[in-house]
Amino acid sequence: MAHKIKFVNIKGTDFLSTLKARVDHYFEERNISRHANSWMVVKTIAMISMLLAPYFLILFLDLPLWTMWVLTLIMGFGKAGIGLSIMHDANHGSYSSKTWLNNLIGKSINLVGGHVITWKIQHNILHHTYTNIYEHDEDIETIPLMRFSPDAELKWIHRYQHIFCVFFYGLMTLFWAIHKDYSQLIRYNKMGLLKGSRGSFNGQMIELTVTKILYYVYMLAIPMMLLDISFLQWLVGFMSMHFVAGVVLALIFQTAHVIEETAYPVPNEKHTIENEWAIHQMQTTANFAKENKILSWYCGGLNYQVEHHLFPKICHVHYRGLSEIVKQTAEEFSVPYHSHGTFMNALGSHFRQLKELGRPVRIAA
Repeated sequence: MAHKIKFVNIKGTDFLSTLKARVDHYFEERNISRHANSWMVVKTIAMISMLLAPYFLILFLDLPLWTMWVLTLIMGFGKAGIGLSIMHDANHGSYSSKTWLNNLIGKSINLVGGHVITWKIQHNILHHTYTNIYEHDEDIETIPLMRFSPDAELKWIHRYQHIFCVFFYGLMTLFWAIHKDYSQLIRYNKMGLLKGSRGSFNGQMIELTVTKILYYVYMLAIPMMLLDISFLQWLVGFMSMHFVAGVVLALIFQTAHVIEETAYPVPNEKHTIENEWAIHQMQTTANFAKENKILSWYCGGLNYQVEHHLFPKICHVHYRGLSEIVKQTAEEFSVPYHSHGTFMNALGSHFRQLKELGRPVRIAA
């Protein structure tokens, strides 16, 4: 990130203040908390069980290899579910009004091979602040074989990225578990983003290393000690779990930002976006499958990505109720409200966008 970007509301719009007042009224009128409810607690148990129940079945039951493999696929869905539905809310501070409980539940990211601090910096600070701004939002900066922004360098291989992208999506959480957290921690320290409550670089490096060791103890050492399997058989199960989790996570997040409707704003020479931050979020973010209650339950309400980006400190269990307020306010202020009716429609838009981004023509913001 070369320069800090400023958002300047040059039109003096009251979009965000109006929307906040209406959302405040929504909660006051119903006398409900902005945080998790009892159904969120049930979901927490369900998602952790989806990861750990198959794990213990594999360890302690004499199962055929194909059954063990199927259980690793279920673990992959549980792994993604923890990321989407539990640790995501907690690390935004929206799971509970109690900081200690958010911190505790947020550490469920360690169960899936990630690290709290690097995730918070990449997601909460960089992605949520600078959504779809190249060289600031790391969610649209990836391996050189992929191009998620029209401002990124175009390579010949990008012409085919819409064909091979799913393969690399499947490697995403594996990269996190192996090396990405380390490279991010070093980079964020150089950027001055490890300050205050985020702790010291040495302290975070020690915590990161300890949690990685514990992850591989329970994912590698214990299964290899207790099961009569070869390392290759373990590797197939481990890679299958990570592949499922990576594909699920990538497709949920990519269909919210890298689609045909969303914009890729470019700061001016003064490193300024001449727009209200909230309207910037509306231009760069999209919903999908709002009526699909099963998908919404599993993906932690992130099919209501617009509402999430505007109100990340509100638990996702409330997004369905807030969506009509956001949509109506957007219409009043002539602000875009991007939404696809189904997940498949959003996926189609994402793949078409990837194909377009593989061509040597910049898409207009």
